[in-house]
Amino acid sequence: MPPTTTAPATADVIVIGGGAAGLMCARVAGLRGRRVRVIEHANRCGKKILMSGGGRCNFTNNGTTAANFISGNPHFCKSALARYTPQHFIELVERHGIAYHEKELGQLFCDDSSKQIVKMLLDECTDAGVRIDTQCSVESIERIDDGFRVRTTLGELRAPALVVATGGLSISSMGATGFGYELARQFGHTVLPTRAGLVPLTLSGKHQERLADLSGVALPITAHCNDREFSNFMLITHRGVSGPSILQISSYWNLGDSLHLDLLPQGDAFEILKEQRSRRPAAELRTTLGELFPKRFAERLCDIWFTSRPMRQFNDPELRVIAAQLQRWPLIASGTEGYRTAEVTLGGVDTDELSSSTMQSKRVPGLYFIGEVVDVTGWLGGYNFQWAWASGHAAGSAV
Repeated sequence: MPPTTTAPATADVIVIGGGAAGLMCARVAGLRGRRVRVIEHANRCGKKILMSGGGRCNFTNNGTTAANFISGNPHFCKSALARYTPQHFIELVERHGIAYHEKELGQLFCDDSSKQIVKMLLDECTDAGVRIDTQCSVESIERIDDGFRVRTTLGELRAPALVVATGGLSISSMGATGFGYELARQFGHTVLPTRAGLVPLTLSGKHQERLADLSGVALPITAHCNDREFSNFMLITHRGVSGPSILQISSYWNLGDSLHLDLLPQGDAFEILKEQRSRRPAAELRTTLGELFPKRFAERLCDIWFTSRPMRQFNDPELRVIAAQLQRWPLIASGTEGYRTAEVTLGGVDTDELSSSTMQSKRVPGLYFIGEVVDVTGWLGGYNFQWAWASGHAAGSAV
């Protein structure tokens, strides 16, 4: 008797990647009656969702606009974001009875746990008839006459539509790989250079030595680089600096770029120092700065950058020099902490080769790229999740 062969499983849509964008795409396609298979190489879906927002998932931002994203084509994200807004996702969250709150700057977090967002997405996929295979690795993908043949560790799949939702290189401990970029190149797509974004900056030499023992000290600043500025807290670390303002500016910083900090973003430093001199002329500069900054940081400023003496001994020109240094404090970064701690990956699949309305490849019919693998990167604060929901919805509505 001839050997028996097992026919490959078929579906309408294969989604590679069970993260935020992939699950949203699968849900939307499933609700449209498509037979959807999700392939996830990890042992569970949504690992990055689970760890986000300190375990509470900053799932969107009320103020999302195209201006909150970095891309070679700043207009590309407009279509998807306009058609699936933060309010659409909020309505989904509310329908599932998930309590949430606004923390700051439009950032929305779960009151309880990010597990609720993952469960919501999985429940939605189940209701839409989506099949999800975890611990399933892709061995090869080929273009065939009627779509794509995907060989996996769980067998062969075929479908006319293939959605790549593999994420970027950030947080390799979560299983991040460059597989999506390899697939894009395999099918003739341009992949723009990638680098770590929303990532702590490192210092070296004397710059690091001067601050290393202040690790844990935090203060409000405004970080400036390449005509961008972000106001929030900076956290000093053993290796450099972190905190929201630093993570934000890191996406606009490249090695060698000028980077400076306004250490007194709450007002005019000269006027503040002049008022302090008038109010307490006998107080040392060290003491005065200790009222404006964390004490250890103020002492370090005086030990290295300023000479401390009674405030009355500083004339206006001298105070102006100090003020200017405080409001344009140079930060000489030597690098970043890299993908290990980066929240996102900058760069990726060139948007010029994708449809902005459907996320479909202009080169290969039936091939789609969504989420972080695409050259669209959001600011800190829920924007990257909103891009995942919006791009996933765009593709899910089209496959």
